[in-house]
Amino acid sequence: MSAQPYNPKNVAGKLAKVFINNPLTLVLGIFILVIGYISLISMPRQENPQMVVSGSNIIVALPGASAKEVERVIVKPLERRIKEVKGVEYIYGRALKNVGIVTASFYIGQPQEISNLKIYNEIMQNMDILPKGAMYPIIKPLNINTVIPIVTIAFFDKNKHHSQTYLYNKVTHLQNIINALPNVAVTHIKGGHKHQFNIKVNLHKLSAYNISLGQIVKSVQSLAYDVPKIKNQTKNKKIVIFGIKNAIDSVKDIQNIIVAKYDGSPIYLKQIATVSNGYNYQNFRSAQISIRGKNGKFDPLKNQVTLTVSKLKGTNAVIIANQIKKTLSRYKTMLNKEGISYLITRNYGKRANSAVNELVKHLIISIIIIAVLLIFILGWRESLIVTFTVPAIFSITLFVAYLTHQSMNRITLFAFLLSLGLLVDAAIIVIENIHRHFHSIDLHHHSEVDLMIEAADEIGAPTNIATFAIILTMIPMLFVGHMMGQFMAPIPENVPIALIASLFVAYIFIPYLALRILKKPKHKQEHK
Repeated sequence: MSAQPYNPKNVAGKLAKVFINNPLTLVLGIFILVIGYISLISMPRQENPQMVVSGSNIIVALPGASAKEVERVIVKPLERRIKEVKGVEYIYGRALKNVGIVTASFYIGQPQEISNLKIYNEIMQNMDILPKGAMYPIIKPLNINTVIPIVTIAFFDKNKHHSQTYLYNKVTHLQNIINALPNVAVTHIKGGHKHQFNIKVNLHKLSAYNISLGQIVKSVQSLAYDVPKIKNQTKNKKIVIFGIKNAIDSVKDIQNIIVAKYDGSPIYLKQIATVSNGYNYQNFRSAQISIRGKNGKFDPLKNQVTLTVSKLKGTNAVIIANQIKKTLSRYKTMLNKEGISYLITRNYGKRANSAVNELVKHLIISIIIIAVLLIFILGWRESLIVTFTVPAIFSITLFVAYLTHQSMNRITLFAFLLSLGLLVDAAIIVIENIHRHFHSIDLHHHSEVDLMIEAADEIGAPTNIATFAIILTMIPMLFVGHMMGQFMAPIPENVPIALIASLFVAYIFIPYLALRILKKPKHKQEHK
């Protein structure tokens, strides 16, 4: 007379009973592995978790005011008002001639959009504190994603016969191309000289015609988009302007500007000044680069222009960096012909990819070590079954992380390494109990299916309690604030998911695989 089928009482046994002979179990296992692999290659890769940093710069101009006046009537009143905004951690004020700048920095983790809106509302509600003559305040939010570049490229010109602006113009052309790439946020050019028209005013003629520098500036401003103020100090007493396309195309256009009238006759700029086509020599900021040759010696210093590239938030730094490298390689031959070379001095994507790949390699090594240990403790069949559960658990965890817009970084993978020893606990407990039931003489009359369901059902309740107890130890980390809370957030976000996934994988797939891989031993009592 055959024994009655085992009726499970706990969730573990019920899951085992549903999936142990279900043809969709294999399909489910393959699906979990596939979505895990897709999540792994699709998740944005970064070296470290991305912080949420909120802050704003409030810029208020007061023409004609000294730095002390700006501090007294603009900077100090703004600091007092911004201090009332909830969530502001630090306030920095800076008073310059004609302008005051106040920077408000929020606690790390504060929502960026809401924080910027708080600053805007506070300033708009207190416009009456600004003195008469102050210009409308400019509020510029701080964005850490665009401030920190992921790629920096140093360009240098090996041809000494090129003009001062030649390298800058070529890099500007490449900047426009790279800026059009997907997910590229902001690009900046640092160093080099821009093209501009330079005006050397003859002070003696200026005095003879009774003309002021202000008249010259106003006349030029009618055609140029940027002219420095008269009070600005420029090199060699020169006034500097920049040309606008279709407005100022040549030196002749500037020379023929009418600046005033003298005895009823027009006075042209060329009568009192020398206009030349040149570069912004008033820019004293420059950088030079020297490359180490094959002989180990450094080449002579060359002028350098640096192009920096930042990415959009939540995008893959590795993919963007590779796109930039491919774009540069397409133009490398053309640049070499023109005597321009480049060197990638910072590649955050490469660093992030290396860090992630290194941890993935260590993760695989750890899984192999666990599998080998289980061979000596339980047997190679049991070890094979438990080893399968690890990638399945990680696949579920990665998929949840992908859905919640997390990134793949060192802390995320550290969370996986940290939880690796905990993840196999449920699987080892289930397979060990199945192994014990298989080798029990008292249970040899039970069918293999019943033995496995009973084995999973017996250990379900204590395994669940033990797992949830470990999860509860991770929950307090979610409430850690400031920079450390942001940095370590992947641990409390991913370890509990991995532990919960380990329970379902153990209850669903361990009995299913054990039924097909393990062999029930034959006891002597069966032949009596």
